[in-house]
Amino acid sequence: MRFSAELLWTVLEDNLPPGSTGLLAALSGGRDSTCLLAALAQARAAGALPLRAVHVDHGLQAASSAMRDASAALCRRFEVPLEVVRVEVDVQGGVSIEAAARVARYRGFASVMQPGECLLTAHHALDQAETLLLQLLRGAGLKGLSAMPVCRPFAEGWHLRPLLDVVPGDLHRIGEALAIEAADDPMNRDPRFDRAYLRRDVWPGIERRWPAAASSLARAAQHLGDAQVSLDASTRRSVERLRDGDALSVSGLRSLPGRERLHVVRHWLKHAAVEPPSTARLDEALRQILTARADHEPAVQWGEHVLRRYRGRLFLTAAVLPAMGEALAWPTSAGSRLPLGAGLGALRWAERAGGLDPERLPATLSVRRRRGGETLKTSPRARTQSVQHLCQALGVLPWLRDALPMVFAGETLIAVGDLWQEARSSVAREAVGLGCVWEDAPPLT
Repeated sequence: MRFSAELLWTVLEDNLPPGSTGLLAALSGGRDSTCLLAALAQARAAGALPLRAVHVDHGLQAASSAMRDASAALCRRFEVPLEVVRVEVDVQGGVSIEAAARVARYRGFASVMQPGECLLTAHHALDQAETLLLQLLRGAGLKGLSAMPVCRPFAEGWHLRPLLDVVPGDLHRIGEALAIEAADDPMNRDPRFDRAYLRRDVWPGIERRWPAAASSLARAAQHLGDAQVSLDASTRRSVERLRDGDALSVSGLRSLPGRERLHVVRHWLKHAAVEPPSTARLDEALRQILTARADHEPAVQWGEHVLRRYRGRLFLTAAVLPAMGEALAWPTSAGSRLPLGAGLGALRWAERAGGLDPERLPATLSVRRRRGGETLKTSPRARTQSVQHLCQALGVLPWLRDALPMVFAGETLIAVGDLWQEARSSVAREAVGLGCVWEDAPPLT
C-alpha cells in the first residue's frame, strides 16, 4: 500500500500510547522531516490531538540558518506552531560529532515536551536498514541489532517513529505533490560521517543488486526487535526468580547457562539504573565472584560500582561506601535529632519501654564510627558480646559496618543505631526510657 496521510494516521492510531496529549513533530528543515510534517498537517483533521513542531538549531554549520528558516516557512504554510531550540554540542571526551549532536538534539526535544506529548521523528525504512548495517559492523548484540523501536518512553511522554515501514521514495512523494522545498543539510553528504558514507558510497550498490533491501532489512530489524522483547520477558522472569531482597541468589546464578547468566545480571544492573560493564568484563567479574571459595567475600569494581558476594547473595554497591566520620555530639533528650551525613540518615531519641535510662547518661553523648573491639550486653541475661559478633549473627553486610553509628556515654558504648543497646544503661523492661531511632538507615542486611 502506497504511503499517504491517511495511512500515516492509521499507523499513529495503532501506536499512540494511552494518555497521549499531543503530537510534537521534530522538524530539521530537511526533506524527510518536512514531508512528515506535511503528511501530519494533511492528516490533522482525522485526529483530535493538537499538532506542533520543534526545530533544534545546533549551530554547527553555515546552513543552520537556512534550515531554521525553511522550517519556519513550512510551519507558517501549514499553520503549525513552531518552537525553535538552540543547543550547544559538547564534543569532549572522544565522542564523535554525530553522537554529540544527537545527544544535544534529543536534550533539546526533551526540554520543550509537555506531559503526555508524543515526539514524532521522520526515521524511515532506509534509516532502519542503515542502523542495522552500522550496528552489525560494530559487532552489536541482539539489542543493538533490533535497531529503532516504533515507540519508546521519552522525557515526559513518548518518542514515536511512524515511518519505519515507509521507503524514502514513497515518503518524498508527499512533498513533491505539495511542491515543498526542503533545505539541504551538508552533514548528510559528508563521507567523514559513517551514515553519510554508507548512504553515498555503499547503499547505491546494495540497492542496485537488491532493490527491496531497505524494506527487507527494516523487516529483519523488526524480527530482531521481537526476539529482544521475548528475551527481555524471559530475563525479567529469571531476575524475579533469583531476586533475594536487593540482591541475587548466587546458587541460582550458578545454575544458569553462561549467556543467560549474563543477560540476567545485565538486566538487574540496568533496573538499578547502572550501566553494565562490557560483556567481557562482566563475564570475568562473574567468573571471579562465582568461583571464589565459600569463605571468601569477593568484590569486583568497574567505574563507580562494585559487585560483591556475601552469604550466597550477589550485591551491587557504590565504590565509595557510606561511613561515619568524625565524632558528633548528641544531646540526651527526647526528640533530639542528629543528622549523620550523606547516605546515613539520622538518629532520633524517642520514648520507649525498656529504653536507655536518661538518669544514668550524661547530658551530651558522642556518636562515631567503630574502631574495633567494642562490646555490648544486649539484655540482662545475655553475655557481653563484641559488636563484630553481633553483626555476624544478624548478617549485617561487612561493607556497611563502618556506617554503623556507635553511641557512647564517655568511653562506654551504650547503643549501635537502633540495632542494639546496652542493658546495663537501660531502665526496667516495663519502664519508659529513651530509645534510639535510626531514620533513613541504609539497608544493612
